[in-house]
Parts: sequence; structure tokens; C-alpha cells
Amino acid sequence: MPFELPLRYTTPLTPLGDVNEVLREFLRLVGYLPEGDDGRSTEGPIETGVAFRLVRECFVAQPERAWYVEEIAARLGTSRPTIYRHINKLKTLDLLEEVGEVNDGKGRKGYRLRYGNLARAWDFTEAHAQNALRRYRDTVNHLETLIEKERERPRELPAEPAPRAAPAARARSGGR
Repeated sequence: MPFELPLRYTTPLTPLGDVNEVLREFLRLVGYLPEGDDGRSTEGPIETGVAFRLVRECFVAQPERAWYVEEIAARLGTSRPTIYRHINKLKTLDLLEEVGEVNDGKGRKGYRLRYGNLARAWDFTEAHAQNALRRYRDTVNHLETLIEKERERPRELPAEPAPRAAPAARARSGGR
């Protein structure tokens, strides 16, 4: 699964004291929740939507616990495809880890916050972001080297166009 994280220059949310407000804004900043100023989604307030509740009621409330898709869907009153869609979005941020066969013997996959802790999971995300930025830097440096080499090369003058052949009628009559 590809790693994806939008980068925005923003002030830290440290002045805010409400955990739901900070979590909602953080999830917006990292691209998990849709942008919007009114704190609402199409279903109503963001806090009542499946995307927010999945993070808040499952992964943040019990970060060490592995959650099965079926039990998340039942708890949040939604479909399995909806849960998978949101889990995949969280996996692109590298915040979740898959845990196989969680005490049930059925071989199902469970999901939990990486390392069972949001701050430690974010360390992993941050390392991926730094690596992605480092790769951009390598590309920019390479591009600059190519540009410099191109500037150092002597410029060739464009070749002169080949003379045009006279139209057939002129050539036969010898006239102008």
C-alpha cells in the first residue's frame, strides 16, 4: 500500500483542550477526514461519522487491542466495505498494523494502532515522511545537476533550412 501524507504548514493544536476537537483537526490535517470549517460531514457532525468514530472509539480508546472488521462494522453500525475503506486510508498514513489470528484460531486479520500507541505510530509515519522528502531532495539535486550540465554545453546553432524547390510550373517555364 502506498504511503500518502499531505504536508501543510500549520500551527500546533496545543492551545485546544478538547480531545475530540484536537483529534478531528489532526485527522483533517493528515488528510484522513475531509476539509471543512463547520465540523460537519454529509451525515452530520464529524464526531458522529464512521471515519471519526472508527479512530476515536476503537483505535484511540483501546490502542493495544486488535479489532476485526466484522466487530468494528457491528459496533459502528456500518458495512464491512465502509470499514475497509477507512482502514485503508489509515494504512496509507502507516498508523495501523495488521495482526493475524487474534486469539480466535480462525486466521482472520485484526487491526490496531501501530505499536499500540498513537505517538509511537506517528513516529513511524514521520520517518516515512522524512524518507519521502529525502527522495524528493535527491531528485531535485539530480535535476539541478542535469540543468547545470545543459548550461555548460555549447549551444549549437539551429541548422539552416534546406532550400525550397521551385514549384513545378515555374521550373518548366523558367519564369518567375
